[in-house]
Amino acid sequence: MGHEDVPPAPRTVVVTGGALGIGGGISRRFAADGDQVVLLDIDADAAHATAAEITAAGGSCTVLVGDITHDDTVARLAAHVQEHHGHADVLVNNVGDFRPAKSFFAKSPPAQWQRLHELNLWHVFAVTHALLPGMIDAGRGSIVNVSTVEAFRGIPGNAVYSAYNAGVSAFTKSLAVELGPSGIRVNAIAPDLADTPQTPAALMLAGRDPALLRSWLPAGRFGRPEDFAGVVAFLASDDAAFVTGHTVPVDGGTLAASGWYGRAEGRGWTNMPDRA
Repeated sequence: MGHEDVPPAPRTVVVTGGALGIGGGISRRFAADGDQVVLLDIDADAAHATAAEITAAGGSCTVLVGDITHDDTVARLAAHVQEHHGHADVLVNNVGDFRPAKSFFAKSPPAQWQRLHELNLWHVFAVTHALLPGMIDAGRGSIVNVSTVEAFRGIPGNAVYSAYNAGVSAFTKSLAVELGPSGIRVNAIAPDLADTPQTPAALMLAGRDPALLRSWLPAGRFGRPEDFAGVVAFLASDDAAFVTGHTVPVDGGTLAASGWYGRAEGRGWTNMPDRA
């Protein structure tokens, strides 16, 4: 009797902020690959809509609604994973935002720094810490964090946001070294110019001709959710079994070719030339 290949068991994949934009693309990608997605998002309507789309396409998705910066939400997530799945095979710490932000650091209140800390760095620690024991017990796992290209270049007006995301990438490197002996890999992606509800193309273009994108960035277009999701899926896959501790820019080449420019009218900065 011939030997038949047995398909791998579905993995449990936790995606924070998994309803819209990059997070939605990541949730849909893992579900399409046959994994069981645990989608956590603060937007209940968007979360259930994405889950319905995944289910209609034959995928598996469970929704948890809550603010991932709150301790009780993290606790509910950890309890759900333990009760229904035992442990997470993949954790994607996707939540992050540059808002709220003042134009200049000197005018920014400490309360704003605290909120940016919660949105961009603290929850990465908290969720990872909550789900890590299960991964360690299982002797395997993959964590993929979402940083930003702004962690690797200056972004005037968003110094605090940039600093916290640099922290995400530093955390990624150090944790990867620490967890290597436990069979757990830790990587990150650094997006830029993602056309999502958070940063829609129309907002980034600000009335300028989309054809100018060909001269503004090497890839000649804005990023789509599936562009980022594909790299996250790779980093969590066996194809990346020897990749850990890295932040991969997913930016259409902007980090390689990046530069900030003073606006033509003399006030403020832009990371796209003001003139064709």
